[in-house]
Formats: sequence, C-alpha cells, structure tokens
Amino acid sequence: MALFRNSLKCYPAAEKTIFGSYRCISADASLKDCLANKIPKEQERVKNFRKEHGNTKVGETTIDMMYGGMRGIKGLVCETSVLDADEGIRFRGLSIPECQKVLPKAAGGDEPLPEGLFWLLCTGDVPTQAQVQSLSREWATRAALPQHVVTMLNNMPNTLHPMSQLSAAVTALNHDSKYAKAYSQGVHKSKYWEFVYEDSMDLIAKLPVIAATIYNNTYKGGKGNMCVDSNLDWSANFVKMLGYDDEKFTELMRLYLTIHSDHEGGNVSAHTVHLVGSALSDPYLSFAAGMNGLAGPLHGLANQEVLIWLLKLREQVGKSPSEQELKDFIWKTLKSGQVSLIYNIKK
Repeated sequence: MALFRNSLKCYPAAEKTIFGSYRCISADASLKDCLANKIPKEQERVKNFRKEHGNTKVGETTIDMMYGGMRGIKGLVCETSVLDADEGIRFRGLSIPECQKVLPKAAGGDEPLPEGLFWLLCTGDVPTQAQVQSLSREWATRAALPQHVVTMLNNMPNTLHPMSQLSAAVTALNHDSKYAKAYSQGVHKSKYWEFVYEDSMDLIAKLPVIAATIYNNTYKGGKGNMCVDSNLDWSANFVKMLGYDDEKFTELMRLYLTIHSDHEGGNVSAHTVHLVGSALSDPYLSFAAGMNGLAGPLHGLANQEVLIWLLKLREQVGKSPSEQELKDFIWKTLKSGQVSLIYNIKK
C-alpha cells in the first residue's frame, strides 16, 4: 500500500491541515497531558479537512493491484513516518541523522533514546530531557508482568519459536486490559483514547520483560536478572535483563530500538494492528495480531531466513567464495523455486 500522505504533496494546504503541529501546553507536561491538549484540536482539523477534500481523488486502482496484495494503492493515512525508496525513513518529518541530533540521550550517550522517538511519534514534538526521563521512569513502574504470564512463558518449550511465545504472552495480557474493562462498563467513545493510551503504555513497558524472559528461557536455561531498575532507561533495562553489561551494546540497542520504532502504516504488521484495532479490539489483541504478521517469512522472519541462507552459503562454498561460486549458489536458490528472501525482506 502506498502512503496517502505522498498524494497530499499535490495539496500543500491540505497536508498542512492534517499534519499541522501543536506544541505541548508546557515543557514539563506529561505525555498524556500533551495528548489531551492536542487530540481535540487534531480531530477538528481532520473533520474540516475531510469536509473540504472528502471527494478528492488520489489515484486509480487496477486489477493487478488488487491481486497483488493492494500494492501501490493509496489507501491509508500515516502521520508518524514516511518511507522513501531513495531518502529513507522520516519520523514526523525528521530523518534518522536529524533524530540523532535533536532527540534526548542518556547521560554520556551519543544515541537517541526510544522514549524520545515515542514522544515525537505521538505528539509531533521533540520532548525535553525531563519529559523523556519521566517516560523512562513511568515505563519502569509499569513493567512488571502478571504472574499468569510469567508462568505461561516459563512453561513453554524452548523449541517454540520466540515470536509465537511473544504473541501468546501479549495476548494473555488482555486479561488486565483497562480499555476492555472500560468498554464493557459503557464508557463514552470520546474517552476511548484514554484507556487505549493506558493499555499501550503498559504494553510498551512490559515488552522488554517479555522479550528478555523468552531469550533467557530459550538460550540461557531460564537464568537471568529480570528486575527492572527505575533509574535506567527502557533500552538499558532491556540490555541488563538480557545479561549484558557493555555500554557500547546498550548504545547500539538505543539506536536500534529508536529507528525500528515505526515503519509507515502499510506494511503487514502495522496494517494488521490498525485493522484489528478498527474492530475496537484492545491494544494487546491488536499488537499480538501484528506480531503474527511480523512472524511471516516475507516480513520480520526474513531477517532470520537470510541468516539461515548465509549459513548454508558458507557451509557449501566456504568463507571466501569466488564471485562465480556466489552466482551459482544464488541461481541454485532461485531455480529451486524458493523465495529469494534477500530481495524480499519487508515487502
């Protein structure tokens, strides 16, 4: 799916209407306070934009597009990021180098904190250092897993794929969904976002604990320090739970988690989360559905499949193959009828 935003370049006023920014009410405001200030204004802007441009055509659809998985169809609005084949990705208009420059960093660090990018994605604003530190502390306080999820993860065979374990654990968190509870009690739809926000914050806080538990159970016999330190940032806590104590690796993870935090809205996992969420499923069910999409070999699993392919390459042709040996191995893969994942990752 192509980004609808690209089409708006033909309508500068319209693009400004949808993607206009509002500064937070205060440099010390919490993320939820910022969103409470911005959301009503943004809803009104979108309402006016649709009223003015609702009948504007943005493209044509062909049969090939429909049979090709909707490839090339402009059918989504994604405000948080845009991916250009030549330029790369931009988060709320900022390139990766620009994010590295302006987003807050850990003390003594050079790479941006994912907490800062999350704030940027949610609000369109670059947060202050204090706001990011507050977000780190809040995620730390929300990180504890319910005992039933811990028990489930510890009872899973270590031969079960980590993505399957992740999806199952996230689904099980639905037991404590604040949104699902509020919905069942008849909360007004104008308040939905507040409970979705609470679930989303809880989920993000718990993801490193889930991932580290799966890693330790799968590769380290269940051994590991799973205590979350409220004085550490999100990435540093994750690295610590994985059992590493290397500041360079921690910095790498901060950058890695930052630049992988968003990837437009039309890829399999992101679109799946939006699609399931449109049924008013809570964030846990929606995110778990997206993770099942990410587990496919033409999406996230392609990273694993490429490594397996490279190991097979080294096994058959050695560590220093000639150009001809590489060509022969690649053609062998293609002629076997297998998908060449090196070229298909994240299509």
